[in-house]
Parts: sequence; structure tokens; C-alpha cells
Amino acid sequence: MYLLDTVICIHLLNGNQTTIRRFQELANLVSISVINVGELLYGAYRSKYVSNNVKAIINLLERVDEVYRIDAETSWIYGRLKAEIIERFSPKDKQRGFKLESLGVFDNDLWIASIAVQHKLILISLDHDFKRLEGIENLKVEIW
Repeated sequence: MYLLDTVICIHLLNGNQTTIRRFQELANLVSISVINVGELLYGAYRSKYVSNNVKAIINLLERVDEVYRIDAETSWIYGRLKAEIIERFSPKDKQRGFKLESLGVFDNDLWIASIAVQHKLILISLDHDFKRLEGIENLKVEIW
């Protein structure tokens, strides 16, 4: 089973043929998270074509196997994951003020990664920064 990153979802919505082909090859093994849905809807509501973009998101939701939610277990994983990333990648003398963004990783990315870890899903992304996180909390990442 696979969990899509938001950038992959955007490529699907924009009709990227390579991404669509790979998505179709995975058939009913692909899921997304509520974080993805929120990010996609934010983009849709900020666009000129709100109605068309919302419809495209609804169409995508109908094509994925599941939309994973955040629960208490996800929160525990998120906390451990974030702490381990900071421990591993920040300068030892500057851990307090260290910002994950300096690694190219944002909080929403960590929530999506936490859902992937929780449900033992392979996270599919175009973001090579995710690849550096592979193995932390048993995170598995595939870069398209």
C-alpha cells in the first residue's frame, strides 16, 4: 500500500501523464491523508477556478483507496519522528532553535510521514528531502 504526498496529488490533478500512468499501475493500492485533502482544498479555494478545482479534488478522492485520518497514535509517531529528525540533523549546539524547514521538511510533511509510518505505507513523493528521512520510525519512501 502507498500514501501519496501532496505534490504527487497536484501532478495528478494537473494531468501529468507520467504520474497518471504510475498511479494507474498501482490500481487500488493508493491512499492519501486528510492533510493532503486540506492542502489541495486550500490551493483550490485560492485559485481562479474554485469550482472546477474542487470538483477535480472530489474526483481524485473517488479514485484513491482510502483517506487516512490523524488520531492519537499518529500524534505519538509525529512527536517521536520530529524529535528524532532534529536530533539526527540539527547541529548539536543549536537544537533548541532548529527549524525543520531548513531541511526542506515542513510540519504537514511530517504529519503525512507519520500516517505512512502508522499504517505501514510507502510514502510516494517527488520531494527528495523525504528520502533523507527514510528509515526514521521505519518510514519507507519512494521518489517518482
